[in-house]
Amino acid sequence: MGRIIALANQKGGVGKTTTAINLAASLANIGKKVLLVDADPQANASSGLGIDIKTLEFTIYECLIDSVPVHQAIRPTEVENLYIMPSHIDLVGAEIEMLNIPDRERIMRNMLRQIQDEYDFILIDCSPSLGLITVNALTAANSVIIPVQCEYFALEGISKLLNTIKIIKSKLNPALAIEGFLLTMYDNRLRLANQVYDEVRKHFQNMVFNTVIARNVRLSEAPSHGKPVLLYDPESKGAANYIDLAKELIQRTENK
Repeated sequence: MGRIIALANQKGGVGKTTTAINLAASLANIGKKVLLVDADPQANASSGLGIDIKTLEFTIYECLIDSVPVHQAIRPTEVENLYIMPSHIDLVGAEIEMLNIPDRERIMRNMLRQIQDEYDFILIDCSPSLGLITVNALTAANSVIIPVQCEYFALEGISKLLNTIKIIKSKLNPALAIEGFLLTMYDNRLRLANQVYDEVRKHFQNMVFNTVIARNVRLSEAPSHGKPVLLYDPESKGAANYIDLAKELIQRTENK
């Protein structure tokens, strides 16, 4: 049965979607069958994998609200073994529409359970908020990866996210675990980046991934070309970092 991992942090600009795209592509490159679920109305994970969302008949929105069969929304990508369930701006209104649906916090879990056996990993790119869609993602997930950027105010808001995870564990998903904190946008030349690195390590210890995602121009450029960095520039530091992260994640899941 595939492992469902949500990528969440309600603070924007922490490298969450970049990680979702590139971790998914790296896992697929290693030979794992991967589905990336774009649960963010901005649909950046979808466009970052070359999906033209204007032409789509079905997206995650139709699956959640209209009970469209999941397979109808899933699309292959340029990366072998990597599939995506794209998002759409309509998802903005989904939280209000879901309020009248019974058991509304578990809609995504029920949806993904139908296909969980078909993939090794299902990654969910959450929106930068702690609304009902993110609650759905955390209720559906086995674990959560929390990206933390190596910049000022890095730990701001994390206590809020941890509190949300705690509530979801107590009320909706007792098995939810923190897969790890991932340090992103790291520049070892900056004293502040090193201070944040030390602070996060001291605070969360072995819950922090050993792999650190360095600040990398090619990583920033790749989404505008609709490609993961692995296809855009496989020799880049960013590509190497995400391959390392994929290997570390596989090792962690095999040790559980």
